[in-house]
Amino acid sequence: MKQNPKSEIRHSKFPAEIRNPKSNLRNPKFDQKLEFILRAASRIFAEKGYHPTTMRDISRATNVSLAGLYHYCESKEELLFLIQDNCFGRVLERLEERLQEVDDSVDKLRVFIENHVSFFAANMAEMKVLSHESQSLAGEKHQHVANKKKDYTNRVRQILAELQREQNGKQKLDLTVSTYALFGMLNWIYNWYDPTGKLNVNDLAQNVTSLFLRGFVAGNLSHENQSKGILPKAENMSVWRAGCLEKS
Repeated sequence: MKQNPKSEIRHSKFPAEIRNPKSNLRNPKFDQKLEFILRAASRIFAEKGYHPTTMRDISRATNVSLAGLYHYCESKEELLFLIQDNCFGRVLERLEERLQEVDDSVDKLRVFIENHVSFFAANMAEMKVLSHESQSLAGEKHQHVANKKKDYTNRVRQILAELQREQNGKQKLDLTVSTYALFGMLNWIYNWYDPTGKLNVNDLAQNVTSLFLRGFVAGNLSHENQSKGILPKAENMSVWRAGCLEKS
């Protein structure tokens, strides 16, 4: 009787609560092949989108048969899960390793930015997938990745909190705003940054660090306070002018 490829042994690095408990696969050749499949899937998801992509698309791009793909994963969703789980896991692991020998809070922030930028500059397709397909997983897979993403976010928040404590009573900014504003700067680079262009990764990281720490124009909040008098009053903004007229 021919065995269903989905029932074959699974990769040993799947999270325990998700992988097949019978899995005992540890051959490094299989790891390399799975990484090749995940890189190809990342590229296709980034170009075409996760939902329109089929397993046949991935099979054609990798020259791996459908049965071969199902030897490594049980579904397209599991490929997406592995891409997200691996990216968040590796970038956080790299960060923690590099922070072990760093004490200064400013240097910790520099390390985080350089680590994040260099990792995703080398994995641009994966970065786009993380940004666009964050809600495409469901159930335990979604929760597992969400927890890992939360760990990463909280680690950065800790660095910013430590940096803020050392400012000796200076103006304090909201840590939630600061944390997500920093991620917003970093996670947008897949849209415009060319790793093969004139701006190398180190220069990019230095520019982002300087921009975040000192701002584009050095100054203080008094300039902002002085400008408040000339700002327009708050209004209900809509792209549809007729809708605004109806409410007036």
